Amino acid sequence: MTKILVVFGATGQQGGSVANYVLNDPELSKQFQVRAVTRDPSKPAAQALQKDGAEVVKGDIDDKESIKQALHGAHTVFIVTNTVYDDQLRPREFAQGKTAADAAVAAGLQYIIFSTLSNAGKISGGKYKHLDHFDVKYDIEQYIRSLPIKSAFFAPGSFMQNFKSNMSPRPVGDGTYAISNIVTPETRLPLIETVSDSGKYVGAILAEPDKYEGKIFSAATRLYSYEEIVQAISKATGKTVKYNQLPVSVFRGFLPPGAADTLTDMFLYAQDFGYYGPQTEELVEWSAQNARGKVTTLDEYLVKNPIQLQ
Repeated sequence: MTKILVVFGATGQQGGSVANYVLNDPELSKQFQVRAVTRDPSKPAAQALQKDGAEVVKGDIDDKESIKQALHGAHTVFIVTNTVYDDQLRPREFAQGKTAADAAVAAGLQYIIFSTLSNAGKISGGKYKHLDHFDVKYDIEQYIRSLPIKSAFFAPGSFMQNFKSNMSPRPVGDGTYAISNIVTPETRLPLIETVSDSGKYVGAILAEPDKYEGKIFSAATRLYSYEEIVQAISKATGKTVKYNQLPVSVFRGFLPPGAADTLTDMFLYAQDFGYYGPQTEELVEWSAQNARGKVTTLDEYLVKNPIQLQ
C-alpha cells in the first residue's frame, strides 16, 4: 500500500524538485503517492505534476484549514515556509512552520522533512543581527524536534539559479561583465542546483527514514569561491566575467530597501563564519555523498541552463 507524501510549495523550486524526484524514481514512486500542495492548481507547473501522477490540491501555508485538509490521511510531509523580507518575517514564518508541524502531528503523520537553515545569529555571536530568514528556520527546526514525530532536515545552500537572476553578471561597459558583492573574492558559497537536486537529498531521507532521522542535509554540491564562479561563467559564456568587490554602502544601494539589512548581513556572515558555520565544508561533503544520486556541478548547470550575456 502506497503512503501519501504531502509536498508544500510543490510548484516552487524546492518542493517541485521533491515532487518530481519521487514521481520519477522507480522505487519511491511505488512507495509514495505524491500530494502536491499549491496556491494555484491551474499553474502549468501544477498541471505538469498532475499529468505525471501527482494528486494536486489547493492549499496555502498561511491557511490553517487548507493545511489540515492537505495533510489528511498522509504519512510524510515536506514543509517549506515562505520568506517575505519585511518586519513581520520572523513571526509570520514561524507561525507557518509551527502550524504545519502541529497539523502533521494532529493528523497522525509519521514523519516531517523540513527545509531549514543554520542558526546564523548565534553562530556569528550576535555580530550580524539581521539574519531572521536563517534564524527563524532554525527556530522552527527546534520546535519540530520537540514534537512526538520523527523528523529530518534539508538545508539548501545558495541557489545556482541566482546567477541567472539577481546575482547575474552585469555589463561593465567595455565588453566585459562583472558579478558584484561585498565579500572577498576568496569567499566560498555552497551551491546547489535547486531544481534538479533538492529531490536527491530529500529522496535519500524518504528511502531510508530511520537512517537519517534527526539528521540535517547541508545541501550543496561543494563550496565555490566567487573567483571560481566567475571563471566558470566566463568559460560557459565565452565572455570575460570578473568579480567586483564593492563597499557595503555602494552595494546596499542596489538592494531592495526591505531586504538590504538582511542580504548584507547574510553575505558577510557567510564570509566570516561559513554558510553553515565553522564546519561548512565537512557538512556539505557528507551531504553530497549521502544524496540519492549524483549532484550537479556548477559547470554542468551552466551547460544545461546557459546564461545569455549580450
